[in-house]
Amino acid sequence: MKILVYVAFVYVALFANEGQKVFETKCLSCHKSFIDMSTLKVNFLDKNNQLLKLTAPTLNQLSYRLKQRIGDPRGDKDMHRMEVSAFMRDYVLNPDREKSVCLDDVMKYFKTMPSLKGQISEDELEAVGEYLYDFDKNIEKEISETYEDFESTLKLAQKEHKIIMIEAMSETCHYCRKMETKVLVDKEIRNVLEKDFITLKIDIGKRKLPLGLNTELTPTFIFIDENAKLIMQVPGAWDKKNFLEILQEVKMKKDKK
Repeated sequence: MKILVYVAFVYVALFANEGQKVFETKCLSCHKSFIDMSTLKVNFLDKNNQLLKLTAPTLNQLSYRLKQRIGDPRGDKDMHRMEVSAFMRDYVLNPDREKSVCLDDVMKYFKTMPSLKGQISEDELEAVGEYLYDFDKNIEKEISETYEDFESTLKLAQKEHKIIMIEAMSETCHYCRKMETKVLVDKEIRNVLEKDFITLKIDIGKRKLPLGLNTELTPTFIFIDENAKLIMQVPGAWDKKNFLEILQEVKMKKDKK
């Protein structure tokens, strides 16, 4: 029995890898693989797709929407997987805007995809269907393990010699939302953060801050060096100019240590 389970596991893993290869070869030119949902919401609802300028839904969008709209997501998992895969195969070969599972506020930015008849085999369709079905679950697991866990984030900061920026926030915080939709999505801000920082968002209503840190104000931005030492703790929402100055001050303080 153990041998059969092991063989089944290996088969599924190999099939998922094949699905990823098919996606990267035949889908990646239009569909981005993963962009976090908060950034996608800002892009479509606040920025009219001008932030990301996507030409098609991302893979994590598709995975989530298909599993919500096709079949019964609360029913038998194997049956649900077959229903989602069958819909996906039909749509790829016979695209129809009326059948789209994406929200109208998203679809209005995209053209209807061309049919892939004659360009993709049944085996490839089946493989990419498996990959798509499991994608959001796998990517969420990977992100939670890498970025929501402070120890893993610290290891990454040490490896890349970057500063950790913790955004202490809450779901009901108006000013957190303002920072995320008006400032943190700005291209210049994003470039600075990607170059010198690793960001970690923590909902203080649900989780404790690491290192014995504490704040009751949201948002609060907490900057920690790769040695797990506090550099600065800055409460409040800021405009682009002032937040860039804060980031620059953090970098200078880190370099002086």
